[in-house]
Amino acid sequence: MSKRVLQGMIVSDACDKTVIVRVERRVMHPIYKKFVTRSKKYAAHDENNSYRSGDIVRIEESRPISKRKCWVVIGGPPDAAPGRRSTRRTPESVAAAAEAEVAELEPPDITIEATDPAEGAA
Repeated sequence: MSKRVLQGMIVSDACDKTVIVRVERRVMHPIYKKFVTRSKKYAAHDENNSYRSGDIVRIEESRPISKRKCWVVIGGPPDAAPGRRSTRRTPESVAAAAEAEVAELEPPDITIEATDPAEGAA
């Protein structure tokens, strides 16, 4: 049996190696005969953390990866490469930013030359 493939928009990328994808579908209302948009959110596996919120991706059904994650991201925008710069704050980047702030706050090295009052009077 073939695996289902769905397309949707990423609404959250806060978790590590996981993205939340909202898949929308249009169905006709049984009484009013008007098309209504229904949506459902799926947790999908993103191995390289290369996708961000707002990206349109395709997800494929897979074996259970965790309690509520049984989908894998198979495609997305062309600029979502494994080397794409992450906007996520890692502990290393937080430490580097803190060191930069400390270096920025240190006062400049100013040396004041003391003059001897006896030399100035002569």
